[in-house]
Amino acid sequence: MPRPAKGPRLGGGPAHERLLLANLATALITHKSIKTTETKAKRLQPLADRLVTFAKRGDLHARRRVMQIVTDKTAVHELFTEVAPLVAERPGGYTRITKVGFRKGDNAPMAVIELVLEPVSPKRPASTKSAPAAAAPAAAEETAESDVPVEETETVEHSEETPAEEQTEAAAEVETDAAEVAEDDKK
Repeated sequence: MPRPAKGPRLGGGPAHERLLLANLATALITHKSIKTTETKAKRLQPLADRLVTFAKRGDLHARRRVMQIVTDKTAVHELFTEVAPLVAERPGGYTRITKVGFRKGDNAPMAVIELVLEPVSPKRPASTKSAPAAAAPAAAEETAESDVPVEETETVEHSEETPAEEQTEAAAEVETDAAEVAEDDKK
């Protein structure tokens, strides 16, 4: 009795599905980003993440496990030497799926699956849940004020006219209004 696979079926049988996913994984490793159907991208994501996890281990057994799926030696070498060091600090989530619309011919939903090679940014520590809700914004304001260095600058209240510049009535009104506002601010 055939055993059903998790998720949607790709292709005819399980052997065809394995080959299809292996070819997609090889293309993803080689090109770092591929455009395919959403269904294939969703089926490829756990496989690609598992391959990158093996590459992060970097030992001979991990390389042989990857070679069972990806038979292209240049792609495996690229995975172990180029991709694995870039994602060394990343704890998971090595791929990203982005929906890009529908295919013109058969209106199939398309997606771009790509390797996430950007450096991981550390998360801020979560605030304690026992603190009152009003104290949390105040604490956030204090940390925001203390973290950012503030540079004080001198304000210029009046600028001298250049000889080539003629003052019009509108310009004179604007300057007098600005002077009045500056006097009001001082009080």
